[in-house]
Amino acid sequence: MNSSAIKPVCSSWGHHQQSELDGLCAELRALPEIAAKTAIKLAAGFCDDQRELSLEQRYAMPGDDCAAFKTADGYQLLAMEGMLPSFVLNDPKAAGWSSVMVNISDIAAMGGRPTAIVNAYWHNDDEASAILLKHMKRACDVFGIAFAGGHSSIQPNFTPNLAVAIMGHAKQLLSCHHIKPGQRLFMLTDLTGSWHGNMPYWGCVQGKTPEQIREQWNVPAELAEAGLAVAAKDVSNGGLLGTLIMMLELNGCGANLDLSAIPKPAGDLRRWLRAFQSFGFLLAVEPEKVSALLHYFQHSHLTCSPIGSFTGDGKIQLDYAGATSEFWDINQQPLTDMGAHHALG
Repeated sequence: MNSSAIKPVCSSWGHHQQSELDGLCAELRALPEIAAKTAIKLAAGFCDDQRELSLEQRYAMPGDDCAAFKTADGYQLLAMEGMLPSFVLNDPKAAGWSSVMVNISDIAAMGGRPTAIVNAYWHNDDEASAILLKHMKRACDVFGIAFAGGHSSIQPNFTPNLAVAIMGHAKQLLSCHHIKPGQRLFMLTDLTGSWHGNMPYWGCVQGKTPEQIREQWNVPAELAEAGLAVAAKDVSNGGLLGTLIMMLELNGCGANLDLSAIPKPAGDLRRWLRAFQSFGFLLAVEPEKVSALLHYFQHSHLTCSPIGSFTGDGKIQLDYAGATSEFWDINQQPLTDMGAHHALG
């Protein structure tokens, strides 16, 4: 076969890949989980302009996964998560557990270790309220933190609601304020987990002892203390790309992301990109630390893989089998407004 016969085939294949990637970008941009993050704009409107603030002052402002306050031996961390009312109503066991676990992931994303939680819940049923409390306490026991109380209110006309706040401590802080062009983008995940039914939820605590779970969630803190990462964000509601948008908004950077490099379980890439991962983090890594980071996970059940790099243009560019497409431009379409206009130039 001569070269002239090959060209149309190659051209057709390339067009197919580009069309597939463009369609994937459009589908993921329209995810309701990402759209839900726009509610953060209301809170962002009450944030002070950060351009005249020191880095230490900005750590204490909204934007990262936790507020971080300087102490004599590191940083005190503070975060809070609310559960969807439908989740609290329909699955109080999972809601109670998850309310603790997602907060612990926020602490981990800042290079911290959790110390205690408090909670506030409103409900219309004593039995369901007891299930919430039981499984919050169970999660605290598994993760080795204090269940420090909070606020309870039960009335027949109440809609079930739950919010949980957490405190932690970091010796060395991971912060999205540290992200700069040229750093490498890594994904840290646990592929030994499993899907939760047909939902886009990937769980990875089943079959592990409390000691193993605590050790796993302390890994980001160990990376911070060893200088192997400078920033992290946990992959939560909104999936990998929704998380990446928020990771970049705080500093005005962009990212080039290779979809084929993303570590994933068997099955549909779309489902994985959308997934809420019970343990999953995006990491910013200095180029000279890449080798040491890969060595750290050489004998681990966890997977930590390079999936791209950070740029300075505020755009998320996706690459798939040679095709490229712009997924998001935070300059043109801010998602949360916890953005570069607040960041130090």
